[in-house]
Amino acid sequence: MVLVVILKALADENRLRILNLLRKGELCVCEIEAILEITQSNASRHLNKLKNAGIITYEKKSQWVYYKINETFVKDNALLFDYLNNYMDNNSQFLKDLQRLKEYKNNRITCA
Repeated sequence: MVLVVILKALADENRLRILNLLRKGELCVCEIEAILEITQSNASRHLNKLKNAGIITYEKKSQWVYYKINETFVKDNALLFDYLNNYMDNNSQFLKDLQRLKEYKNNRITCA
């Protein structure tokens, strides 16, 4: 059952934190690592779980891989996605992560 796979993928704090960042747009693995202060292998493992559940997609650009939320997931799971958005918009940890994302982007730090 697809819902079980999705819920298992979301049942991890780091994966939810990654999803929170991706709500604001496409990010490279190295950006996610830096913002969440996790290792590359840890970030990749969590991204693979989210990708395998169909929650996110990726695009390879040159030597970097960029991840974003899968629009099909959003369309097919609108109530769940709305709930997640509301929860993340009202949670201190997710808000702190979004502030770090904003600071990261304002400093014009990029993978390239």
